[in-house]
Amino acid sequence: MKTKHINLLLLLGATLLGSGIAQAANVKKLVEVCANCHGKGGASSESSVPVIGGYSTEFLVNNLKAYKNKDRDCPETEYRTGSKKGTKTDMCKMVNDMSDDDMQKVAQYFAKQKFVRAKQKFDAELARKGKEIHEMSCEKCHSQGGSVAKDDAGMMAGQWMPYLRQAIEEFNAGKRPIAKKMKYKMEDLNKDDFEALVNYYGSLQ
Repeated sequence: MKTKHINLLLLLGATLLGSGIAQAANVKKLVEVCANCHGKGGASSESSVPVIGGYSTEFLVNNLKAYKNKDRDCPETEYRTGSKKGTKTDMCKMVNDMSDDDMQKVAQYFAKQKFVRAKQKFDAELARKGKEIHEMSCEKCHSQGGSVAKDDAGMMAGQWMPYLRQAIEEFNAGKRPIAKKMKYKMEDLNKDDFEALVNYYGSLQ
């Protein structure tokens, strides 16, 4: 009886270990696919692709779900590296077969990575104006210049400027979910204000 009990525990342990390895392998594969556009560790080197390493798990999960539920626009793009380099895709297709558990694990992986700020050119005068606008309209939710992951909000400090412009356009066009308080703030800003903000965030390198 004792031998049977030990064998059962060994079998159960082996099954759980095998399941854990399979899950780890699945997450690794998903992360590798993400890296084909977002770069290793989510440190994008493409100005039209956002840096995602270092964002909070909650923020990443919410955005993945928004893509899957078609609550967020999915503009066509293409694989930057990997075996499918140059072929067309979009974020809705990328997350279509991901389960909630997949999203959680992928988000946790990228949340543990460092947010690598993009090196890019910016207009210093606009950046100064943008800093004032940020402190007046954005700092409450995007603290320390939009650099704190624990805010569970978009981290803009050091994000690629072309991507930030795209994100602003999506928010203003209603193609991306937006909190009411953020919508009200954005409605008070004009095109020049947004460009100043983009330059401010781009200056934080």
